[in-house]
Amino acid sequence: MTDTTIETPEKAVEPGQRGIAVRTITTDQSGVWLQAGWRDFKRTPAIGLTYGAFCTLAGWLVVLSIFRSGQPYLTLPLAAGFMLLAPLVAVGLYETSRRLEMGENVTLWHSLNGFRRNPGQIGAIGVLLMLFFLAWTRIAMLLFALFYNGSMPSLDVLVWETFFSRDAITFLITGGLIGGMLAVIAFAVSVVSIPLLVDRDVDVITAVIISVSAFRKNWKVLIGWGAVIAILSACGMIVFMFGLAVTMPLLGFSSWHAYRGIIDESQADVARLRRQVP
Repeated sequence: MTDTTIETPEKAVEPGQRGIAVRTITTDQSGVWLQAGWRDFKRTPAIGLTYGAFCTLAGWLVVLSIFRSGQPYLTLPLAAGFMLLAPLVAVGLYETSRRLEMGENVTLWHSLNGFRRNPGQIGAIGVLLMLFFLAWTRIAMLLFALFYNGSMPSLDVLVWETFFSRDAITFLITGGLIGGMLAVIAFAVSVVSIPLLVDRDVDVITAVIISVSAFRKNWKVLIGWGAVIAILSACGMIVFMFGLAVTMPLLGFSSWHAYRGIIDESQADVARLRRQVP
C-alpha cells in the first residue's frame, strides 16, 4: 500500500468528533496541495480529463440554456454558483486520490464508487449545497431587479450595465459581499465534510461539524485556499469553459490532499470505508 499523506506544519492536535481531530495549520499549504493534486492528475489523466470534460460540457449546456431562455444576465451569477456545487462533482476525484493513496486499482469505473459510499449522507449535503445555490440565484435575480428598476439587461447592454453603468460599482460590491458570505459558509460546510463522507463511515452532521471546526481553526489558510480555487476556476471558465477540463480535476485531486492534511484520523473510532467495485 502506498502512503502519499502530506506532511503538514501544525500545532498540537485537539481531540474531535468520533476521534477525528483537526490539525491547526501554521503555514499556507496551497502549493503543496496543488503539487500533490497534479501528481494524481498525471497518474490518472484519463479519469481527470473525463471529469473535466463533463464540467466543460455542463458549463456550455448551462450557458446555452440561459441564453435560449432570454436570461443572459444570469451567466455571471451561475458561474459563481458553480463553486458551491463543485465539491459534489469532485466526489469521483476524491475517490480516485483515495484509492491511489491506499494502493488500490483505479479506473473510471472505480472512481464512480465514490458516489456509492455513504450515498444518503452525501446526498443530504448535496441538498444543502443546492439550497445555497438556489438562494444565491434568487438573490442575484433580486439584485438585478433592484438595481435596474425591474427590467433585466438585455444581451447587447449586459456587459455595460453590469460593469460600467452608474450603479455598477454599488451593484458589484453588494453582490460580491452577499455572494462572498454565502460562498464562505458553503466552503466551511463542505471543505472537509464531503471527502470525509467518502473516506469514513460518519453521518453528515458529524462531517459538517468537523468541517466547520476545521475552517474555524484554519480560516486564514483556508480562505487563501478558497481564493486559489476561485482564481483557477475563473481561469478555466474565461477560456470558453475549456480550461475547466484541466483546472477542475486538478482542484478536485488537490482538495483531497487538503482534507488529508487538515484532518488527523490516527485516533478515529470509525473505519475507512471499503466497497469493492466489480
